Amino acid sequence: MEDLFENKNLSSWVDKLLSYGKNSFSVDDVRKEFPAQSRVAVRSSLNRLTVKNKIISVYKSFYLIIPPQYYSKGILPPALFIDKLMNYVGKPYYVGLLSSASLYGASHQQPQEYFVITDFPAMRPTIKKGIIINYISRRIIPEFLLETRKTDSGYIKVSSPVLTALDLIQFEKRIGGLNRASAVISELADEIKPANLNDDLLKASQVKSIQRLGYIFENVIMRKELADVLYEQCLKSKIVFYRTALKNSARLKGYKFDRKWKIIVNVKIETEL
Repeated sequence: MEDLFENKNLSSWVDKLLSYGKNSFSVDDVRKEFPAQSRVAVRSSLNRLTVKNKIISVYKSFYLIIPPQYYSKGILPPALFIDKLMNYVGKPYYVGLLSSASLYGASHQQPQEYFVITDFPAMRPTIKKGIIINYISRRIIPEFLLETRKTDSGYIKVSSPVLTALDLIQFEKRIGGLNRASAVISELADEIKPANLNDDLLKASQVKSIQRLGYIFENVIMRKELADVLYEQCLKSKIVFYRTALKNSARLKGYKFDRKWKIIVNVKIETEL
């Protein structure tokens, strides 16, 4: 009877959180709310609610509350909880790559995976109820290149169009290769403002990614105006280019060389996917 009483209390508390617009909680939150319950009792009650599909754990000791409209899926869309999850983990983040591109209308189709950029150490992917969240690590999270987007449950941090473009180049293997990256950048280009191709951006970016993006701007998606602004800013910022392959994993010998961007054009990019 004690377990049933404890579980009823926890269930009511979860319903109360949901009525206040909260869709997540941690085990620590439960222990603070029910200090008299043992760890075993808390775990048992959480397991019962999980079996009933009222809650689901998406990270160690971090739970989502499933509202009625998401009962059939058994989980919330990542955009509704990623900010709270990353705050719980204590890591900086932003939604990036295909996930951010889709928010700017630059995606051929809704990506099947959700991409979150964070710092090191690397996090394992979250795979729950058909949802895949891939965490990609980079050494510096450029806060000044992030935008804030409102969601039904709060806000999320999203990479700006130009940071999205650079990340698509840097992490092209994670999203299906340079063809797909270039196709998405082509759709994203109208959202990239020349003023954002500035010194601050260059300091926060890999030089190789800048070279590749400049080459793609100029020779693949035919946006010479963006290429010219980027190139002029590289000169002003005294960015030094070195011979760089357009595609890292391809052979280097026997291909033409673009002298402006110092790119070995060792792959033909097709943007029609």
